[in-house]
Amino acid sequence: MKRIVVGLSAILFVAMLAAAQEQTPVSRRPEQPGVPAAPMPAMEGMPAQNTPRAPYPPPPDPLSDVMFPPEMIMGHARQLNLTDEQKAFMRGEILKTTTSFQDLQWKLQDQMEELHEILKAGSVNEDQALAQLSKVLDTEGQIKRLHFGLAVRLKNHLTPEQQDQLEKMNMGRRMPGPPPPADLGTPAAPRRRPVEKSEP
Repeated sequence: MKRIVVGLSAILFVAMLAAAQEQTPVSRRPEQPGVPAAPMPAMEGMPAQNTPRAPYPPPPDPLSDVMFPPEMIMGHARQLNLTDEQKAFMRGEILKTTTSFQDLQWKLQDQMEELHEILKAGSVNEDQALAQLSKVLDTEGQIKRLHFGLAVRLKNHLTPEQQDQLEKMNMGRRMPGPPPPADLGTPAAPRRRPVEKSEP
């Protein structure tokens, strides 16, 4: 009877271990349009590229110390003591930019769909693909210029004192955090507990 109980316990432990391994999520790098994500082979002494790892923080914005996001300005309107004229101007600029941004987003979506159709062919026409890519990059550049122009106009409507306040807020947001953890690869599975043999 004792031998049967020990055997059932070992089978139950193995089943629980297998279920836990199947439920462990595996992180993947974001796929780029038209470029399939393929795991990189592991080199000797180095973990494979598709092994789970802790997410890295996004790189800092190099212009964050001189430019201020619209949501940051409007979110601190009372603290900055924005005048009615300042708030009316900024709301109008944000509204115009939002409308133009939406139009460009639809345009970019259509261009990306067309690029996707071109790349679906078994033999891709390189000239056609590059021409369509140029359209996509041009629209993306228009979106960036749109946002950049808005940020410049809003900053120009702030007083030096208000800009100093926003710079101090930005400094608080840019406090350095702890370094990313080292990638140690996939942790080893726990060893199976030895089964005790029953005495005859």
